[in-house]
Amino acid sequence: MEKIVIGRFDKADFPALHLNDIAIKIDTGAYSSSIHCENIKEVDDELHCTFLDAEHPLYNGRAFIFKDYDIVFVRSSNGIIQKRYLVRTNIKLFGKVFKISLSLSDRQEMRYPVLIGRKFLTKKFIVDTELVDVSFNLK
Repeated sequence: MEKIVIGRFDKADFPALHLNDIAIKIDTGAYSSSIHCENIKEVDDELHCTFLDAEHPLYNGRAFIFKDYDIVFVRSSNGIIQKRYLVRTNIKLFGKVFKISLSLSDRQEMRYPVLIGRKFLTKKFIVDTELVDVSFNLK
């Protein structure tokens, strides 16, 4: 498979979650990918959470329920190990839909609601840090 050149920042769609044009940060220093959400609760073998994105008022406070999820332990950039929930979904970039695993985390203090790590990027993308919104501009 030929690798696609992606920039440091872009916008992506998450079709199964009905989320479109969500700002993403490409981070080759991060192993896994994560998405910002709050109010994460396990209720009757289901995971309930709320996605937030200040750029998208329609998505602010939008509640989601996942029946299939895992619990993982992630070492954050400051070295602290956190328990997180992991969901599997899909992401649309460059007109193609890819499978992706996302850990649910509070990224409120971060500029981008989604962080894309090496696990997803490997064998699919080459990162050119001078570029931004390459996939989004092809829409």
